[in-house]
Amino acid sequence: MLGSGALSGCGSSDSGTGTTTVTVFAAASLKQVFTQLGTRYESAHPGTKVVFSFAGSSDLAAQLNQGAPADVFASADTANMDKVVKGGRIGTAQPFATNTLTIVTPPGNPAHIATLADLAKPGVKLVVCAPQVPCGAAAKRVTTAANVAVAPVSEESSVTDVLGKVTSGQADAGLVYVTDAASAGNKVTAVAFPESSSAVNTYPIAVLSDSKSADAARGFVDLVKGDEGRKVLTQAGFGTP
Repeated sequence: MLGSGALSGCGSSDSGTGTTTVTVFAAASLKQVFTQLGTRYESAHPGTKVVFSFAGSSDLAAQLNQGAPADVFASADTANMDKVVKGGRIGTAQPFATNTLTIVTPPGNPAHIATLADLAKPGVKLVVCAPQVPCGAAAKRVTTAANVAVAPVSEESSVTDVLGKVTSGQADAGLVYVTDAASAGNKVTAVAFPESSSAVNTYPIAVLSDSKSADAARGFVDLVKGDEGRKVLTQAGFGTP
């Protein structure tokens, strides 16, 4: 099942309307930024519609390797991009952003989480991404490097699902990207921890080799990688690759 925004007619001109559709599969952590950039691209290119499918990068990579139609793939790590490259649907991917983890708690931090080690305390309900998801792989690297043995109460399929568990009060803490914490605003309290520097995720983007709207797809990728895209990404908290 595709993530939010997936429509039929992917990557083709809609018959009778002359509209070119560019379907972008993108990591859930990119939803806010890419939605904004998609609107800008449509405004600058009348007759082009950018349609998004946001989900965990591992789910998106699996869908693409199973033949799901798409024009652009943006992953939250290189490992899942490499899976699609090896699957033969992508030739070359280019890095365009980086991201790091932070701890988020419900507003006011009722469990008094102050350090990464606090996540391993008895009774702390921690939620993380599943290990095959980039944010989960990063969480595993961070906790392993710091020798912190956490016992999550659940492992989610995307970083936005982790954030949802925290904002709904179902968890005392979660490990998410700094960009997700920023976008959540006062719905969470963010707790930075120095160990996060041991797991910096690099985000690559690529046009699918079998894209039916290759020119428009390349145009969207150029927007993401260009000055305008960099400005939006930086404002959201993403780093440069």
